[in-house]
Amino acid sequence: MIELQLFNINDAPALISNIKDKKELLQFAGPMYHFPLTEDQLKMDLSDENRTLFKIVDVEHQSTIGHAQIFLKDNTFLLGRILIWDENNRGKGYGKKVMQELLKYGFRNFNRKVAELNVYDWNTGAIECYKKVGFIIDPEIKNEVKIDNETWVSVNMKIHRNTFVQ
Repeated sequence: MIELQLFNINDAPALISNIKDKKELLQFAGPMYHFPLTEDQLKMDLSDENRTLFKIVDVEHQSTIGHAQIFLKDNTFLLGRILIWDENNRGKGYGKKVMQELLKYGFRNFNRKVAELNVYDWNTGAIECYKKVGFIIDPEIKNEVKIDNETWVSVNMKIHRNTFVQ
């Protein structure tokens, strides 16, 4: 079982140590951070009143297994910077549970009817996870980012409060 707990700067070393290179950072955070991830970059997010940062905790083992954020936009809230850092914990349903907990928190605490996220189109495992929770791809919104000699395309996915099944 997992639980979302508010992230504070004392949690930063665990997150920072789990971002190995610039591609991993870009996949996790999009283009807003620069490698290497630092406490100063995280402090900027912590000081942003429109962001809520979480650590993802495995309750049974009382260990932090990941990170996630909610960012308030004008009409929606954006789920992002989601990472389960031990690859051995991937494919075990943690991602779906994290998404459900983030949506519960967001719809309960913010006056928004829609939640959204952005995901790189090659990250099919994540896309399938998000679809299982009820997200659908918005074909109108795509973005590109370049890293090394590659172009990564992100797709936008949305879920409406009324279609979210808790």
